[in-house]
Amino acid sequence: MTGEKNLDKLLKSMSPELMNGEYVFCTFQNARYGDYSDLEPIASFIESEGLTLVIPKSKADEKNVDYDSVFKGITLSVHSSLDAVGLTAAFSNKLAEHGISANVIAGYYHDHIFIQSEFAARALEALDEFAC
Repeated sequence: MTGEKNLDKLLKSMSPELMNGEYVFCTFQNARYGDYSDLEPIASFIESEGLTLVIPKSKADEKNVDYDSVFKGITLSVHSSLDAVGLTAAFSNKLAEHGISANVIAGYYHDHIFIQSEFAARALEALDEFAC
């Protein structure tokens, strides 16, 4: 099943949904993919400085893992193509207009935006402006 590529259709049908829970970004030097699976990461990325994991805040607190900020996740429910042009720029610019930072992770089917927890409601309102 191929995702949508038309930017206008994507923006009007993105249907942002708030993910349950709060998440944090953390990093581990000299770690590899699969390490720290007990933290139940929902995303990972290997950088030259170390392994970055996005984990539930509750797990970070339970295991005394350091983090800087706390985030809520917003999933764009539309099945966007990984080849779609302009979607990330459009919603990033919209959030920037409202003074909201966006940390974006693209999955195969959907884009996921991590917003500082205190701005989650405002971010949903801003993204809903595209539906008009």
